[in-house]
This record gives sequence, C-alpha cells and structure tokens, in this order.
Amino acid sequence: MSNRLRPLAPAELDTEQRALYAEITGGPRAAGPRLFALTDEEGCLRGPFNAMLLSPGAGRALQDLGAAIRYRTGLGPRLREIAILVVAQAWDSAFERHAHERVGAAVGLTEDELLALREGRDPGLSDPVERAAWAFTRALTDSAGVLDEPGYEAARGALGERTLFELSTLVGYYSTLALQLRLFEVPD
Repeated sequence: MSNRLRPLAPAELDTEQRALYAEITGGPRAAGPRLFALTDEEGCLRGPFNAMLLSPGAGRALQDLGAAIRYRTGLGPRLREIAILVVAQAWDSAFERHAHERVGAAVGLTEDELLALREGRDPGLSDPVERAAWAFTRALTDSAGVLDEPGYEAARGALGERTLFELSTLVGYYSTLALQLRLFEVPD
C-alpha cells in the first residue's frame, strides 16, 4: 500500500501542528512501555497521527478522544484491546491490527485469541464480561451500529449502560481512524 499522505517532518510544522505533535508524542501514549512506534526514524508521526496534523483543531479533538477512550474509561485493558481488534478486523485495518495486537499480547491476550480476532472468529473468551463486549462490538461492526432490542438488552444486562457508551464510542473512534488510514493508504 502506498502512503497518499506525505509524512510531515517536525521541522516543517507550524505552531499549532507543533503543539499537537508535542501532545501526541509527550502524552499518555508515549508513557510506559512503547509497544509500537509513534514516530518514524525522522521523527514523523506514524499511523493515524500524521493525518491529525493536517487540521490541528480537529486532530487535537480526535487525539483527545482516543486518549480518553484508552486512559480515562472503565474499560479494562483486555476488553479494550479485544474491541479495538474487532474493529481492526471489520475494517481490515493493517495499522490498527499491527499496533493493537502488540498491545493485546502485552495485556494478556493469547496467540490463539489474537489469531481468532484477526480472522474474525469467536476467540472463545471465558470471562463473561469480555465475551459480552466482544459480541456487542461484533454486532455493532457487523450491522453498521444497528442492534435489535434483544441484543441491546443482553449487552446492557451483561455490561451496563456506561460500558455500552464507552464501547460504542471506542467503535466509532477506531472506525474513524480505520477510515482515515484507508483513505490516506497508510502502511502498517
């Protein structure tokens, strides 16, 4: 896959772009173990983050939403990565898969679970909350967000309304990133 969007070098960024670049590279994504690189060898942002620099106002809001989903929700790390990988599979998003399989492994997803998620199969999750989150996320991605009443009630009963809100926001956020990655043909 080509990269339709030229990587924006740190030296060529304007003031607003530099501020957003600093937020991305110095924020919570940069703390702790780095399981995938945020920048390339020249310091250019990788994945969806380079595109965010095109419109710093919208890019900042989008990256803030992503940080909130990853670091300020009640979603546990395994549950969050399961849902992200379901979205990656639904959109066939190579970068999301590349990045989040590494994160998923680090938070305890097994090779068999990762392979099943990559292939769109049932990962056989034994934890009932993780299983319900997987089923809910699959339902959202398989049906363009339409969930029948029995499916909604089952998800609400197993997960609660807060988790449904947080998971549906995660699905929307990572679907947005997948769309942008596809549009700009960003390689993994």
